[in-house]
Amino acid sequence: MRVVLDAQLTAGGKYGGVEQFVMALVHALGKLEDGVEEYRIVVHPHNADWLKPYLGRNQQLVVAPLNRLDAIKSHLGPLRKPAGKLLRRTRRALANTVPDSNGFYETLGAQVVHFPYQAFVHCQLPVVFNPHDLQHRHYPQFFPTEEVAEREALYGAGCREARAVVTDSRWVKNDVARQYSVPPQKIFAIPMGAPTELYAAITPERLDAVAHRFQLSQPFALYPAQTWEHKNHLRLLEAMALLRERDGSVVDLICTGKQNNFWHALETRRHALGLDAHARFLGFVEPLELRALYHLAQFVILPSLFEGGGLPVLEAFREETPVACAAVTALPEYAGDAALLFDPLSVESIADAWHRMGTDADWRATLVRRGAQRVREFTWERTARAYRALYRQLAGQVLSTDEQRLLEND
Repeated sequence: MRVVLDAQLTAGGKYGGVEQFVMALVHALGKLEDGVEEYRIVVHPHNADWLKPYLGRNQQLVVAPLNRLDAIKSHLGPLRKPAGKLLRRTRRALANTVPDSNGFYETLGAQVVHFPYQAFVHCQLPVVFNPHDLQHRHYPQFFPTEEVAEREALYGAGCREARAVVTDSRWVKNDVARQYSVPPQKIFAIPMGAPTELYAAITPERLDAVAHRFQLSQPFALYPAQTWEHKNHLRLLEAMALLRERDGSVVDLICTGKQNNFWHALETRRHALGLDAHARFLGFVEPLELRALYHLAQFVILPSLFEGGGLPVLEAFREETPVACAAVTALPEYAGDAALLFDPLSVESIADAWHRMGTDADWRATLVRRGAQRVREFTWERTARAYRALYRQLAGQVLSTDEQRLLEND
């Protein structure tokens, strides 16, 4: 059996957790040695090599053909960046249309096509679609109007037309079923593992180098997230200010992740609160640096208002770092009893959680033990076996009892 995975992403942090998910899924599928599947991984011609280090023996990269608009853009030289903005506006102006396959996917000899990120094309082959989350329906104010329309058209078509829809959590599964009237038996909740499984082991020398590079001498809390508005950095900064006023001290904050359009609002608020020396935003960091930061942090704090999964939770568990996280959407499903939960809409609740994490060493040790146990339930091998079982089912193959269990759809 041959499966096509569309992986036409731009590496380097732009796509955040979705990039990590695609990278880890490809790698995990390639490590399964008890099957005869072949995988064709479709990559964009402008970023054709990003998955090369993670390929298995049964996987091959296939460069997608440029569409007409991208082809024109590639020949514009210094005008490429403004042309890209115009291209994005043009695509969003046509947001009510979902593209049809031009025959490219059908020529690859596959029985199944998988769109593992927020992309979808009308295709003659059985399709697996990952919406990841429907944040645009819950927080439309965080998106430009045209992007909401684009997502609505794409996600709606993908969820309704795909042969199978896969979510990262039961919470999102129920949300997709409710929002788009998709039969629940067509939706499969397949949890993820921790992307840090892919990274090299952290040595004491690496820890020292990262601590020196980022001048990490004081205890700090870590928040790995792009500066999207829904990531709730503003309330986190306000909680820091409240702790300083209420208790006279605060643990420093280190934030990682690509700094996008909302970064300037955060920078202004950080300065107004007098937190420039205590809340630092490092931008995108390399994978090994991120893993070292997990090790060096006193605790991880995740105040996000909306998450379809829980990758940072699992990463922290795997690095034996205690976690405090928002008690919303899919985060409690990943955290279980191994994290301190709080209300992300309440600055006081965030501050209370921060205070306990920073002052109660016994509680942190308890969470570390629980997290180490909890993360054993979330492995990329299990994730890959579940996806492979789904591919086989869509291709008409008879599943083993173990594969049926992996796809249990209650």
